[in-house]
Order: sequence, then structure tokens, then C-alpha cells
Amino acid sequence: MLCACSGEQFKFEEAPQSPESLATRDFSASGLSSRTGDWESKFDETQVEDVESTLKETLSLNYEEARALLGRLEYQRGNFDAALKVFEGIDIRDLAPRMIRAIAERTKQRKPRSKGDNVLPNVMSMHSVSLLLEAILLKSKSLEELGGYTEAAKECRIIVDIVESALPKGMPEGIGEDCKLQEMFHKALGLLPNLWIKAGFLDEAVTAYRWALVKPWNLEPWRLACVQKDLATTLLYGGVEVNLPSQLQVNGLTTPMSGTEEAILLLLILSGKMALEEIDWDPEIMDHLTYSLSITGMFESLANNVEKVLPGVYDRAERWYFLALCYSAAGQNEVALNLLRKACASSEAKHRPYFPSFLFAAKLCSLYPNHAHEGIKFSQEAIDLAKHQNEHFLGQGQKFLGTCYGAAARISVLDSERIIFQRESLKFLNAAVALNGNNDPEVIFSLGLENAIQRNLNAAYDNLIMYSDMMAGSSIRGWQLLPLIVSAQQRFKDAETIVDFALDEAGSVDQLQLLRLKAILQITQKQPKQAIEIYRILLAVIESQKEHWLQAKAFWHEALTQQKLEMEVWQDLATIYADLSSFLDAKACVDKAQLIEFFSPRSWHLTGLLLESRTLHKEALVSFLVSLSIEPDYPPGIISAAKLLLKFGMQSLPIARSFLMNALRLDPTNHDAWFNLGRVSKMEGSLQQAADFFQAASELKLSAPVQKFE
Repeated sequence: MLCACSGEQFKFEEAPQSPESLATRDFSASGLSSRTGDWESKFDETQVEDVESTLKETLSLNYEEARALLGRLEYQRGNFDAALKVFEGIDIRDLAPRMIRAIAERTKQRKPRSKGDNVLPNVMSMHSVSLLLEAILLKSKSLEELGGYTEAAKECRIIVDIVESALPKGMPEGIGEDCKLQEMFHKALGLLPNLWIKAGFLDEAVTAYRWALVKPWNLEPWRLACVQKDLATTLLYGGVEVNLPSQLQVNGLTTPMSGTEEAILLLLILSGKMALEEIDWDPEIMDHLTYSLSITGMFESLANNVEKVLPGVYDRAERWYFLALCYSAAGQNEVALNLLRKACASSEAKHRPYFPSFLFAAKLCSLYPNHAHEGIKFSQEAIDLAKHQNEHFLGQGQKFLGTCYGAAARISVLDSERIIFQRESLKFLNAAVALNGNNDPEVIFSLGLENAIQRNLNAAYDNLIMYSDMMAGSSIRGWQLLPLIVSAQQRFKDAETIVDFALDEAGSVDQLQLLRLKAILQITQKQPKQAIEIYRILLAVIESQKEHWLQAKAFWHEALTQQKLEMEVWQDLATIYADLSSFLDAKACVDKAQLIEFFSPRSWHLTGLLLESRTLHKEALVSFLVSLSIEPDYPPGIISAAKLLLKFGMQSLPIARSFLMNALRLDPTNHDAWFNLGRVSKMEGSLQQAADFFQAASELKLSAPVQKFE
């Protein structure tokens, strides 16, 4: 979208009002009023010469001034062809040097002087210059009306060139007090880029905007703001990249490196002016700033600018919601959730509930199990509001409610409560699918994920196939979850085939995650050499992209994701080498992972496993406990600590059982925890209970994916 200048429209209905101007002398006194009826139709060349002669004789005008006045009259009457014919009789190229000299001479040392001092022989008066500049401007407008945008822009450019040549350092103060020069020039500055845009030359338009800003042309604050805003929108939406001229380039941290950066700087300047009330509030500026900062990933900067907006522009709930969107996009979901709690708090009860805040709060809570119960409340409130005023969002509320119930089930301590929450989760997700599943593939995905977590693998598979069809294979989340479901059905070759197909469809960043998944499938199929080769390729790709992500500060979230993936690759390699009894290589891989993130629970867990393999049980237990001190709810660390405690004798069985029960509370489908709990029961002499635990472990292992469903 290209925005034309939103400032003052050109008005030529009234002649300049200076009492000394040749353009404003009384026509009725000259006897011309009786002839105005003859000007209702377009003039031919003979009529132009007749009227021109009358004007020259009556008003003592020269040839060019008479033509300028006559052209103005024709333009005011809407006779653009006739006006253009009149204006073409003025040879501006010959007059330009005289006009430049007149402007330069008459603007020098503009101090109060006697009338005699103002007489400059052989120099045009400023009123004559203004009249001729107006003629050029009206000629340009006439060409615009007739569709000749390129020629109109070239004519308008003549005004800019004349004034710029005469005043290379900008417009002096007070020049607009006794003539129309400044007014005509300002109108030309606003018109020129718009003409280039209409002509399709966006690079010329950008250049015209920039020249209007680089020198002090005495633009009014609102007109200057219009130019800055129009330049920013042209750079943002024009689809062209116009480099700064060499004379405008300044080396420094604030020098924009692209058109988007230049647009952001301009919009930030305008945002600051609005905050200081130097210009009126313009919601379009905030819209453009939101867009530009969003596409560059600068969400925290956007939040800072939203916080600077003066009270009263946004409602309180709307402001909190806007800020929550910014912080959530910046990866600060806890901050966003705190803001939404304010918007949904009882202190706002006297105001009309702001529905988007409840829905967004429910969505954020659905992402984190520890906020699941709070998310259930937000979701229920959103559903109640949707029933009365936003029925088309009812399915979204049910989706988040179902997701929150599923998350609540996974952190529930009581088995009876977990079963109820799981049933409610499927109930509301199925209701959401029935309501608008055909239009919302994300509802299908949420249902498929919940079915997979509850080990309803056939239903989950059907859901993911439907989701992939609706997304036309364009969702990386679908490609990651589908092979996990297939692997849980013990169809590892099919899962690998799906991953291979997904690699051809995914983008460069998503391919890295899929490559890791393929390597894990190779490990599951007892093919460690192939897995190691895939990891080698993966590390080489990550290393080649590392410098790019570190330099792209605006995309820090992607850089952190890449860094986390690199750490996980080293940890996976450590697991492979440990299984191959290559403990030195495994230790080297763990060290690499800890260089990336020292306080990683998995790295300390792997260190404990390596120590345990060397029968250093006490040291291994310390490593497992360090892992749990970093993340207390880390099931692999809890299970490994329990397994190690079993080696310390019967006196450690109660502690081991407590550890394993805690692991099952966190992950009820963990077959390794059930198996070791069976070992504990067997050592205690509870053989029937041990048999039940071993049976549960066996069944769960047959439906376990190669990676945890997330």
C-alpha cells in the first residue's frame, strides 16, 4: 500500500492576497469583468493572444506574467487542456537563471531596510517569481489531471531545482511573510513524490521524499510529519530498495542499512513527536510502526513504544492486550500473562469484559502445564463471553479448554483426578472439532496430540492425516508429530519415510529438527553408524549458519533455538557412544554440550551415566542430584537416581520407590519408570504387584514413541 501525502490539498480557487502582487490586482476596474463570459469555453490560439494582449495593456504585465494569470484562470475553471496550452507558452528554461538570481539576491540579509535599498536593478521581484512558480505548479497539476504523470513530475521538479539552486542551505526564516514563494515550494515538495508514484517510478519518489527532508525548508510540523510518514510507507510497502546517496551516507550505528530500517527510524521519530504532542495522534503511524517492527522481530522495541503512548489513546484493557501480544511475540509469555491477568482482573469488572484478553490468556496458559488450572478458568470465561457476543470464537475457547484439561491431567497427583481431566480434555476438543473443525486445522492438531499423549494412536494417526490434508503438507508441526505417532505404532521404516518426505517440503531451519528426528529413528533401529553420519551433517550445517544467526540480533529467538539444537545433537551423540562403550568419545560430546549450556539437566544426567558405567556410584549419584537440582521435574534423572539407589541395598528401596512414583506422577506413560518400580516391588517380595508393573511397562513400551509427544 502506497500512501500519498495526507497533508493539505492544493487549493487554487483563490488568488494570492498580497496587495502588491501583480496576480491580485482588481480585474473589475480594468474593464475585464465584462469579458469573463468569453472564457467559459476553451480558447484557441487567437483568443489566447487577444486576452493576453488585454492583460498586458491593462495591468502592465510582461508576456510570461500575463500567461501565468490566464493559465491560472483556465485551471480554476477546470479547462486543463486550455490551461496547459497557455502555460506551454512560458519558456521557463530561459527564465530559470533570472528566477534563481532573484531568489538568491532578494533573500540575502533579510533585514529591515529603507524602500530605496530594496530596489535591485534588472532583478525580478519576488512576486513575479512566485507567480511564475505557481504557473509551473499549475502546469504540473494540469498534466496530472490529464494523465501525464511523468511529464507532470518533470515540471514539478523544475520548481524544486530552481529554489534549491538559489537556496542551497535551505529556506531562510521569514521568507513567506511577504510573498508566496515558500507556499508554492512546499506544495511542490509534497506533490513531486506523489507524481512519481503515480508514474510508477518509486525510486524517484523515494529520492524526492529524501530531498524534502535533508535540508531546512521551513516545513510546518504537520507537513514535515506527512513527508516522513509517506516516505516510511513507500519504503515499507513499495517493494523497492533505494540506496542512500553518497552525500547522505554517514558511518555510524544509527545509519540505516536498508529501506526497512530507514522506515523504522522515521516512524520512531514520528512516534516520539506524538508522545511529546508536537503533532496530532495518528493511528496509521502506530499501525505502520507495529508492522515494521513485527516483520523485523523487534517486539520488545514495539512494546516500549506502546508504553509511551499517552493515556486515553487506548482503553486500559486494550493497551494491556496490545502489550501482551508484543511481549508474547518477544518470547516473554510470563510477562504477557501478567498483563492479561490485569486486563481480566476483578478491578475491571465495572467495564465491559475485553474478550480477546480472556482468549489470549487461555491460549498462553495452554502452553504451560503449571498454568493449566488458571487456563481452565480463562477458557471457561471466554466460552461464556463467546456465547453472548462472539459465537464464532466458541470453538477456540473449547479448544483451549480441552488443551488446558489435558495439561492439568499431566501434572495431576491423583489418578482419579487425572482420569477425569483426560476425559474432559477429549470431550471439549471433540466438541471444538464438531463446531468448526472443517475450518480450523489447529483444532484437529490439538485433538491428535491429546490422543497421542493418551496413547489413542489410531485416532491420533487419523487426526494427523486429516490435519496434513487441510494444511496441504505445509505445517512443520504436523510433519514432526506424524512420524512420532507412527513410531509409537512400531512402524519405524514408515516413520523414516515420512521424515524423508518432510525434508523435501520443509524450510532450511525446520529441516534441522527433522534431520535430528531421522537420526533418532536410526538409533532406534540399531543403526548407530548411519545416525552418527546424520549428526555429522547436522553439526556442519549448524556451524555454517551460526555466524549468520549471531549477527541477526533481531532474530535472537531463532538463534537460541539453533543453539539448543546443537546442544541436543552433542547429547544424542554422547548417548550413542556410551551405548557403544566408547566412553572417552561420549565424555567429549558431553563436554561440548556443556560448553553451550553448562546447567543442562540432560548433560549432568549423561555425566552420571558415564560415571556409573565406571562403577563410580557415589559420584554418579551426585551428578544425578545436580541434574535434579537444575530441574526437579526431570523424569530421566529421577529414574536413573532410583536405579542407582537399588544398588545400595534394601535400605534404599523406600527412597527409590518414592523417586519412581514421582517420575510416574510427571510422566504416567514412562515404561522405564514402571519397569524399575516392578524391580522395587520384586525386591520387597510383592511379586504380584511386580508382575502388574512389569506388564504395564511392557504394554507402554510397545506404544512408546522415539521422542516424547509435545
